[in-house]
Amino acid sequence: MKNVILFVLFLPSCFGFCQQRNLAKDTLQLDEVVIAASKFEQQKRTIPFQIEQITASQIAFRNPQNAADLLMQTGQVFVQKSQGGGGSPILRGFEANRVLLVIDGVRMNNAIYRGGHLQNVLRIDPALLERVEVVLGPSSVVYGSDALGGVMHFRTRNPRLSTSNTATTTEANAYLRYSSANQERTGHADLSWGGQKWGILTSLTHATFGDLRQGNRRAAAYPNFGKLPFYATRQDGQDVATPNPDPNVQVGSGYQQTDVYTKVLFQPSATVKHTLNVQYSNTSNVPRYDRLTEIANNLPRFAEWYYGPEKRFMAAYHAEISQPTALYDQLLVTAAYQDIEESRISRRFRNNVRTSQIERVKVYTFNLDALKRRGLHEWKYGLEAMYNDVNSTAFRTDIVTQNQTPSNTRYPDGGNQMQQFALYLTDQINFSNKLFLNAGLRYNVVGLKATFIDKTFFPFPFNEVRQSPSALSGNLGLVFAPSPRTKVSTLFSTGFKAPNIDDLTKVFDSQPGAVIVPNPNLGSEFTYNYELSASQWVANVLKLEGTLFYTDFRNAIVTEPFLFNGQSQIQYAGRLSQVTANQNRRRATIQGFNAAVSVNLFKKISIYSTYNQTVGRIQEEKGGTSPLDHIPPSFGRTSLTYSGNKYQAEFFVMYNGWKRIADYKLDGEDNQQYATPDGMPAWTTFNLRAAYNVSKNLTIQAACENLTDQNYRYFASGISAPGRNLVVTLRGKI
Repeated sequence: MKNVILFVLFLPSCFGFCQQRNLAKDTLQLDEVVIAASKFEQQKRTIPFQIEQITASQIAFRNPQNAADLLMQTGQVFVQKSQGGGGSPILRGFEANRVLLVIDGVRMNNAIYRGGHLQNVLRIDPALLERVEVVLGPSSVVYGSDALGGVMHFRTRNPRLSTSNTATTTEANAYLRYSSANQERTGHADLSWGGQKWGILTSLTHATFGDLRQGNRRAAAYPNFGKLPFYATRQDGQDVATPNPDPNVQVGSGYQQTDVYTKVLFQPSATVKHTLNVQYSNTSNVPRYDRLTEIANNLPRFAEWYYGPEKRFMAAYHAEISQPTALYDQLLVTAAYQDIEESRISRRFRNNVRTSQIERVKVYTFNLDALKRRGLHEWKYGLEAMYNDVNSTAFRTDIVTQNQTPSNTRYPDGGNQMQQFALYLTDQINFSNKLFLNAGLRYNVVGLKATFIDKTFFPFPFNEVRQSPSALSGNLGLVFAPSPRTKVSTLFSTGFKAPNIDDLTKVFDSQPGAVIVPNPNLGSEFTYNYELSASQWVANVLKLEGTLFYTDFRNAIVTEPFLFNGQSQIQYAGRLSQVTANQNRRRATIQGFNAAVSVNLFKKISIYSTYNQTVGRIQEEKGGTSPLDHIPPSFGRTSLTYSGNKYQAEFFVMYNGWKRIADYKLDGEDNQQYATPDGMPAWTTFNLRAAYNVSKNLTIQAACENLTDQNYRYFASGISAPGRNLVVTLRGKI
């Protein structure tokens, strides 16, 4: 893939006839406005953070099935998948509860976000997004706990108010999409109405995904990799291993999802805005495909393993005030309530007892953020308060007699509470229009309480666990932008992640023969990050960007063998199991780089290429190092795009390097059991998409992804990626 980068770099000299473009238009990429870094609008060229921005027009053209695919198509975010309804973003080697999801200013991470792989980003509907901003690297000063690898900030559209004194404005959008690889059928419609002061926007999206067909073209060394020879069915009251007529079809990967969004906007004046934001997402049962493919004695290990309907409800109030006072020039207030329900249902093959574990999380958040400019300074300060209430229940059902009995809960059954309070202050000193200093501090206090009542299934020696860790985070960055075409920045930033309910108190049969037990002595994780970034336009045609980073990761939480009451093995769920627990390892390091190249060949033709490399190692107490899990292989994306008045087309290549088995953290979260004996092979896919504006109100889109029908998997994934996939979309608006 390095050859691809070199080829793109060489293009400007090959095409000496490239037209010179208007410099003011090109430098908009350096002057573009971003919000995620500080919660207020500011020019990207003045901040030291690496930020990837995805606009609404890019989202519509790339046409992703879900938010995980949207992130993956940037070429700068790696995504792991365990099932058809899966997608776990990885930023700079950090995943799950070490990266932060934010939607419309409200943090989605809650007290049971786990350290393995998460699919919560799929509960965000891409159809209504105005833009997405990904901040790479620790962002704890502004966002607090969990933002070790970065922040993914999703912003939904707002109602559009009328600019006329008498008339109202109405907009409607809709689309229908079909994808052949998983028989996706998605329908979306949204309607916006606006007067002078009031506006409302409502949206509905429903998607049905069938079983995913993987690619048929395999490497000669792995002719059966990913094939599903049989799957479990229920026939005449018995579990049966049913032969799969097409082993490329991943039976047990389909599901459905419905998303409903409503926003009400009240803007009494040009300086005051109130918004009520209501969001609801619900799925059908989501089969856990990787678990359904596990084999024991040449038969399926599980007859059933699925997430029950995953429900996310959010109601949030936002106030934006731009009336300058002695304390602020701009003020943002956000109060939100979230209600999340998720469940895990499993039953072993030829066992009539089904186990159901259900979690209900209620989250209350309050944020106050202020901006004040004075002289050379641009102060931003605020506070955050958050409260999580977790309720965990479980039961077993005999599917023949329908009798129910109590079962072991995933988290303590006596209730679990987690709260966070923080204050932060940042300052951007604008020494000139070329030199900017960014600095910030945040003090964060976290409280956690978990109560154990029923110890029938697990004899925990304590009645409750309490923790109240605190942390001081900071950053210091310098930006030098001597011209509109040049930017160089350096940044030091720290991050932290306090143990949550999942880290601290989970009792979970993580894999056959092993059980995770609570570790009351678990402490917070800390990162110390150093990075250097630069971007440069050359001859108004070529743009080069690059970032080097080094992260010192201390007190890293990893799951490893543990002693419980002096024993390394205990009886759990009727079997002798190896005891493991989340523990703070002494130290780990993560380092890597990102490089990107943009080339404007003509006014309508451009090339963009990005490449990422990350390495992570645990520093062993006895000397030497071992692999850190969650570290993706090298990956990137190269595209050739044509943008005309009525027609837009893109040919793009996605690529991943090898992840050798020697670089896996064995028995960790890297899932070596779903790879080949050598690790996860490198792969490259070729893809083509186009959009044609039939009229100002009608657009037809078509794409053919994975043109060569390549069989491949993303690192740590338990499901193979789509094979050759034809996508057809019809979009309309009025």
